[in-house]
Amino acid sequence: MSKKIITVDDSASVRQMVAFTLKGAGYEVLECQDGQDALNKINGAGAQMVITDLNMPNMNGLELIKALRAKAEYKFMPIVFLTTESQADKKEAAKAAGATGWIVKPFKPDQLLAVVKKVLG
Repeated sequence: MSKKIITVDDSASVRQMVAFTLKGAGYEVLECQDGQDALNKINGAGAQMVITDLNMPNMNGLELIKALRAKAEYKFMPIVFLTTESQADKKEAAKAAGATGWIVKPFKPDQLLAVVKKVLG
């Protein structure tokens, strides 16, 4: 059974690029357009990981991580930021909220896959 990853980004082109990269490596992908959409879809989705943008409408990536970490079933799920932000204070806030990792856009497909393999084992 392939592992399922939820990708959360308000940019359709970024979601498509991430999904294309992950599907090409044999992962299942569930695409969400913002944090609220991800929260609505994650229950029962059987996902093993979340890759999320930071800046999104409705619910941003930090709010999403905090909401997921508050639920027992997602306390230890790998959650990686994929964002254009690279400031140390944003990374610290993400880490404090419970982010597992951080990838800066634009990303290289092999870089994304290396992070996914590292956190999913």
